[in-house]
Amino acid sequence: MDGDHRELKPAVAARGDSAERFFVVIEPQGWGFEAAAGVSLVESARLAGIVLPTSCRNGTCRTCICQLTSGRARHLVEWPGLSAEEKLEGCILPCVATPESDLRIEVPHAFEVSAHGAADPGAV
Repeated sequence: MDGDHRELKPAVAARGDSAERFFVVIEPQGWGFEAAAGVSLVESARLAGIVLPTSCRNGTCRTCICQLTSGRARHLVEWPGLSAEEKLEGCILPCVATPESDLRIEVPHAFEVSAHGAADPGAV
């Protein structure tokens, strides 16, 4: 499915319906999903059928590191595995980052979960 005609799937807030919600766009694919404040971007993406690269899910391994190109996000842990320079350059760790506004993030290795539930990063 191409990014121009993708049906957007709403994420379900892990904290209930009262959580503030924001819209996240993943580049270069152009996919979008809704993310709740206080819920990690990795989890919100997963609920919308999108897989962001991750391993540790606690902000230390850096598998999920990506570029925040617009918007504001905050990390849910006090010391995420980023250098001061990376933070200044706009790098975030989506496994422990939550949105504070609508976002655009660059995640070239993100992929969608197929309709049958199996991950298919090679699908065209």
